[in-house]
Amino acid sequence: MGKVITGATMSLDGFIAGPEETGFDLLFQWYGNGDVEIPSASPDVPPFRISAASAELVRHEWADIGALVVGRHLYDLTNAWGGRHPLDVTTVVLTHRRPDDRPEDDEDFVFVTDGIEAAVARAQELAGERNVVVNGGQMARQCLEAGLLDEVGVELVPVVLGGGKTLFGELAGTPVQFEGPVAVVQGTGVTHLRYRVRK
Repeated sequence: MGKVITGATMSLDGFIAGPEETGFDLLFQWYGNGDVEIPSASPDVPPFRISAASAELVRHEWADIGALVVGRHLYDLTNAWGGRHPLDVTTVVLTHRRPDDRPEDDEDFVFVTDGIEAAVARAQELAGERNVVVNGGQMARQCLEAGLLDEVGVELVPVVLGGGKTLFGELAGTPVQFEGPVAVVQGTGVTHLRYRVRK
């Protein structure tokens, strides 16, 4: 079984989204400021164009991803990525209610209503020996609180948003310490940081 990982692009003042879901154009500039093209499986998300240093890191990491876990909010916010996540793996959506237009699970999306533990367990079944990535601040917080998380990745970008959402939100049981950084990679307009969760 692989690892359970979370991560996000983060501003210098610690936000993964600005007030009222703003700031993504500033946070995600690094996805389009380089010379190396990384394909996207989503019809609504164009290929990424990132620096060589970023590409070397993410190609390796993304190849090890077997499934994703996201919340219903991110699923709705992205309009289900046009039907397929850009990373081209099955996405497990934790939700209180399945969308009306998705009566059955398929290779694109699986819906779980039984909580974060069940969502991660289902993603691990789908991923096999590969890693599971938990995406979105609320999902990351729930995963960390439940003791399910192994690693955290931060893509730190040179912007200050002044407010918004943080990666772990209103985390219970703080402070929480991590090991590392176990990796630091300097891309163009982004510094990639990796940490291990102390268990």
